Amino acid sequence: MDEQRTVKVSKYLSAHLRHQPERIGLVLDAQGWTEIGALLRATAEHGFPITREELEHVVATNDKKRFAIEGTRIRASQGHTVPVELGLPAAEPPAWLYHGTVAGRLSSIREEGLRPMARHHVHLSPDRETATRVGARRGRPVVLSVDASAMHRAGYVFHVSANGVWLADAVPPEFLRFPS
Repeated sequence: MDEQRTVKVSKYLSAHLRHQPERIGLVLDAQGWTEIGALLRATAEHGFPITREELEHVVATNDKKRFAIEGTRIRASQGHTVPVELGLPAAEPPAWLYHGTVAGRLSSIREEGLRPMARHHVHLSPDRETATRVGARRGRPVVLSVDASAMHRAGYVFHVSANGVWLADAVPPEFLRFPS
């Protein structure tokens, strides 16, 4: 499977497993899972056929491990804008986590902190490199440091997805460190 096709399939899966399953008649359960057979039928019926082999290749090779397969089911690991409860247990975070953004968002972040916006959680990276790549998707990246240890001591709850993305309901500005 060539790289261009891999990227197209990954984006298509993200769109429909995270944001708009109804566009192709897909139904996600309460935890975001759907049957692989139903997904493959829906993609074919809506003009973007994906083979089982292509699906497995995309899931196995995705650098961010965006998708998980469990038996005959598949789901996005996180990042949903549709109502799902991933069922992730609370986890103690490392001392510092990171968030990649762009300069144009810094003013509101300084005022309001990090908010999930249309998603269920704020996404935090375990290292600066990952946060830099995340921020670079929207322009020149700015990496914010999150004092996760202090947040945790203050009673904030963290979860970690299967692909290592840390999730929080929000990050108040007092727990953020901005680059100088």
